[in-house]
Amino acid sequence: MTEKERLINQLEREIDGQPWHGPSLVQILDGLSPSQAAAKPPSGAHSIWEILLHMTGWKREVIRRVRGGVAAEPEGGDWPPIGAPTEARWRAAQADHLSAHHDLLGTMRGLSDVQLAARVPGDAAVFSGAGLSVMATLWGLVQHDVYHAGQIAIVKKIVGGSR
Repeated sequence: MTEKERLINQLEREIDGQPWHGPSLVQILDGLSPSQAAAKPPSGAHSIWEILLHMTGWKREVIRRVRGGVAAEPEGGDWPPIGAPTEARWRAAQADHLSAHHDLLGTMRGLSDVQLAARVPGDAAVFSGAGLSVMATLWGLVQHDVYHAGQIAIVKKIVGGSR
């Protein structure tokens, strides 16, 4: 298995497979109502919905970087607002995350070794992640996603989500 294949495998497992660390993100989100997803823990930490939008934004930003874009913050911001916590909007946020995930996997499958070794354009003094290889950026995204999936699992317990 190549490093690219291992990376794709980890991303697939992390979202909707059998990750080593526990339930996948899809399993963690299962059964959450919009009000639970929007609820802020007593500590003032981010809500599940906010974390999911953050993850989606960074997934799309990494896709843009992998395609040659200069390192920047996600188009919608680092922590976009959730808006009104309706059932339709909660389902749309989850679907958008899965769409970004599948876009990322499709982009990755088309990358050559030369493209994976290329550096993300930008000034590292101006924005974090500039100058890293595309491969390092993608591994960083795996770490980012697993970190936030763990946060979501903890917040789910705090706000009373089932499972």
